Amino acid sequence: MNKVVQKLLKFRDKRNWKKFHTPQNIAQSIVLEATEILEIFQWKPANANLTKKEKEDLAEEMADVYNWLMLLAHDLDINLEKTALKKIKQNERKYPVGRVRGSSAKYSRL
Repeated sequence: MNKVVQKLLKFRDKRNWKKFHTPQNIAQSIVLEATEILEIFQWKPANANLTKKEKEDLAEEMADVYNWLMLLAHDLDINLEKTALKKIKQNERKYPVGRVRGSSAKYSRL
């Protein structure tokens, strides 16, 4: 088992929080934490650099999303790394380099 997941489970179990961690509640938490990532970029120009503090805040919010994803994957017995690699292969087929290079068009519009 992944070291991060082991620590998350230990943290959760010590606090008796598993009863609150339904898949729906975890999914909601992922979205909420993801919006905190977005908030860091709110009102900034697209090419603006982040301050040191903003980068630190961003890293923490990214870790929150990662931790929730790891818990959800564990609880639903999903191998997230294997699934992520499979998804990359699917995207390689959907977005062949020769057709999409330099384009942001969705595969259904190519």
